Amino acid sequence: MNIVIRRYKENDLDDMIKIWNEVVDEGVAFPQEETLSYTDGKTFFANQTYCAVAEDIENNSILGLYILHPNNVGRCGHICNASYAVSSHARGMHIGEKLVKDCMEQGKNNGFGVLQFNAVVESNVHARHLYERLGFVQLGTIPDGFRMKDGHYENICPYYYEL
Repeated sequence: MNIVIRRYKENDLDDMIKIWNEVVDEGVAFPQEETLSYTDGKTFFANQTYCAVAEDIENNSILGLYILHPNNVGRCGHICNASYAVSSHARGMHIGEKLVKDCMEQGKNNGFGVLQFNAVVESNVHARHLYERLGFVQLGTIPDGFRMKDGHYENICPYYYEL
């Protein structure tokens, strides 16, 4: 595989929406409960500060994506937030790491000073280990902050990184 992280293009939208919806349907990482239609997805991704895809350029397949946007407004507008999605068939290939590293760079390029993750599910140990290995700092734990698809609640762990 030859993975390249690049800005998304409109012809990536079908794959992006499919991957995003897969993570939403799994119900263990994203807070969203509703999947995206093509129209909603097109608007959703266009409204982000920056979106990128992980493309295997050997076979022109999209394996993952991220969205980057302000975490808040005004006096807190220098803090950005991001979400990452990797296709289930491509997990374990370090695509998430490539996405996070690119996102850190794009956050800086877009004038943000801090990258903050608001709701990393405590049981998402792969993501948490990745963030910690890349220098993110856990801010604490919010008890029962995330309702899993099966209805039980799990703790969430906010993280931040100074860009």
